[in-house]
Amino acid sequence: MGAPMARNLHRAGLLQTVWNRSPERAQEFQQDTGITPAASLSALAAQSECIITCVSADEDLCEVINTLLPHLHSGTIIIDTSTVAMTRVQELGTLLASRDCALLDAPVSGGVEGARNAELVMMVGGEEAVLEKVRPLLMAISNQAIWMGPTGSGQATKAVNQIMAAGINQAVTESLAFAEAMSLPLDRVIDVIAGGAAGNWFLSKRGKSMTAGEFAPGFRLALHKKDLELCRKMVESVSGHDMRLPVLEMTCLHYERLIEQGYADEDISALYRLKQQLFSKRDE
Repeated sequence: MGAPMARNLHRAGLLQTVWNRSPERAQEFQQDTGITPAASLSALAAQSECIITCVSADEDLCEVINTLLPHLHSGTIIIDTSTVAMTRVQELGTLLASRDCALLDAPVSGGVEGARNAELVMMVGGEEAVLEKVRPLLMAISNQAIWMGPTGSGQATKAVNQIMAAGINQAVTESLAFAEAMSLPLDRVIDVIAGGAAGNWFLSKRGKSMTAGEFAPGFRLALHKKDLELCRKMVESVSGHDMRLPVLEMTCLHYERLIEQGYADEDISALYRLKQQLFSKRDE
C-alpha cells in the first residue's frame, strides 16, 4: 500500500523523500521515480513538515514514531495510514503533542487498486483543523478523507470496516462455492449478481479471480486476521469478555485454518478454498 501511495504523492509534486525498513524497497522506488531515500528516519524527520507512515502492526508504528520523535520539528504532522489499536494511536498522539507535533490516525480502505489509482477512502481521527491543513496532500492519494472525531476515531471506524469486510468475504465466498456446486457458469453468475441488489466491491474485484483459483494479495489474509484480533479487543473493552460477534469469530477461526494450511500471504478471498471444501465433503 505504501509504495503506490508514495508514487501518487510524487506525481502530484508533493513528495520530498521516502524511507523503508527494507532498504532495497526504497532503492527500487528511487529507480522508478528518482526520489532519493532518506539515509535514516532522523534524516527524514529533519527535512519534513509532514510524514505519512504505513506499517503493518502496533509495534512497528511505535518503533518508527519513537525513532522519529527526538528529531521532529515543532509543528510536524504525522499521518498514520496503518491499521493498529485505537489505544495505541491515542498514546502516540499524546506523546507527539508533548513535542508540539500532531498525529492524524488515518487508516485507509480500497485495497491495492485504490492505492494505485489514488481512490482510497481515509477515515481520519485527530484535530479537524489539522486534517483541513493537510487535505490537499491527502487528496493526492485518496478520493475521500472524512473526519471521524478525536484521535483514535479513525481506527475505530476502520474496525467497523474490517468486521463488515469479514462478513462480505464470508457471504461472497460461500455463495460462489454454492454456485460452483450447482454447476452454474461462474463468470456469468458474478456478472449478473454484481449488477443487482447483492452486488458489492468484493464480488466485482475478487469474484472471477477466486473462482479461477487465483489469490494474489490485494489484502493479505494474515493482515486481516491481525485486524480482526484488534476488533476482538475493542469488543471486549466496551462489552466485557463474554461478548462475541459471530461473523468476527467465525472469520478468525477460518483464517486460522487457512494460515495453518500455508495461505497466510494470499488474498482474503482465499476463504473460497474452505467454502469449496464444504461442498466437496458431500462426495466423501
